[in-house]
Amino acid sequence: MTTTIKQTLRDSKVARWTALIIVSFTMMWGYFLTDAMSPLMDMLGISVEQGGMGWSANDFGNFNWAYMWFNVFLFMLIFGGIILDKIGVRLTGIVSCLFMVIGAGIKYYAVEYIQPGGEAIFMGLNQQVLTACLGYAIFAVGTENCGITVTKVIAKWFAGHEMALAMGIQVAVARLGTALALAVGPVLAKNFEVSTPLLLALVLLIVGLLSYIVFCVMDSRLDQQEDTSSVVGTDDETFKMGDLTLILRSKGFWLIALLCLCFYSAVFPFLKYATSLMINKYQVDPALAGTLPAILPFGNLLMTPIFGGIYDRYGKGATIMVIGSVLLIVVHVLFAMPILNYWWFAAIIMVVLGIAFSLVPSAMWPSVPKIIPLRLLGSAYALIFWVQNIGLGGVPLLIGYILSEYCITGTVVRDGNAVAQYDYTLPMLIFAFFGVIALFLAIWLKIEDRKKGYGLEKPNM
Repeated sequence: MTTTIKQTLRDSKVARWTALIIVSFTMMWGYFLTDAMSPLMDMLGISVEQGGMGWSANDFGNFNWAYMWFNVFLFMLIFGGIILDKIGVRLTGIVSCLFMVIGAGIKYYAVEYIQPGGEAIFMGLNQQVLTACLGYAIFAVGTENCGITVTKVIAKWFAGHEMALAMGIQVAVARLGTALALAVGPVLAKNFEVSTPLLLALVLLIVGLLSYIVFCVMDSRLDQQEDTSSVVGTDDETFKMGDLTLILRSKGFWLIALLCLCFYSAVFPFLKYATSLMINKYQVDPALAGTLPAILPFGNLLMTPIFGGIYDRYGKGATIMVIGSVLLIVVHVLFAMPILNYWWFAAIIMVVLGIAFSLVPSAMWPSVPKIIPLRLLGSAYALIFWVQNIGLGGVPLLIGYILSEYCITGTVVRDGNAVAQYDYTLPMLIFAFFGVIALFLAIWLKIEDRKKGYGLEKPNM
């Protein structure tokens, strides 16, 4: 008696890697807009009388806080994860891309067409800042739900194959969008208008939406080829709301979620202010200051797939997360110390941060399927992203408030404009504190893995 092995698209290296490239391309432009405003804090701070927007550090913090308004307070990420597990990656992904495009359009409209300054109309924010916040909040619903959708896409297409490597590459390509925003944004804003990076991001997001539609055609064909009643990882597996208790009762899951919260709270919010740090502490020219923070995502592009490949072949996922957390603490302590205030020293520190930021995500995201059943993976990633968003929105708000209230040391003239001068010692120590908590959680996760046998230290292949 012979057994016929049915080959599908997911068994083809060319097909599954093509699918990965397409969805990674879409996420890259989402990350581009996420950080399109990050290197522009000092430019936005130029007074209205001098032809600027007149944004304070507190305005900038509130703008970044808007990222969590709908995702966290209205539980849009939680609902998004449940919807993803119910209706699958195709429709969820398309709707998420539409949210990104709409939010990007509102954000661009606010900066380009609404008069800067004016009286505060809500939460101490004027019309321009408030509208930009609204656009960013809508965009965040799309990009975060697109993120969990793409992660489930990879789990579906790479189950039994190079999952950690694929997730590492997806993260790396997405970080390339961040790198381009940090490096190119200030140049475009200085040579054209502050809104120019936002317009470019809007166009690229439309291209990303069209790319995802192409992937949907491939995914539909995959589902037609596979017997969805017997193939693990397809969207038609039975999903029951009661099964969510499997996620909520898992200590390993919550350790990863909280590790994600603390680790990312010390990285992404830092990137929002990193360009300003380079200008204020390391005296880097504002037009070039974004190139140093861009080292981090460019480093991710190279190192995250490498560490993901190591995890696939040799395991040691929990150990990798411990090492990354240690490096994170070292980086922020060095940024806080009043030593070697030279651009080359800042560049070295950013390289080390790039290594840390490659280590933890390359092991963290592929570890979730080892703890949570695949049919609940969308909901599990959604809950992690929801927890993460508390830090992504709340920490920039905290840092903006601290900078405005405690860290202004005077004013300085740049390009003929008077702008505030900031001392970043206290914010860097806050970021280091998040790193300490992340290290504690990573060690705890490693201990829990030994007790429960999740397999975090074992290879994926």
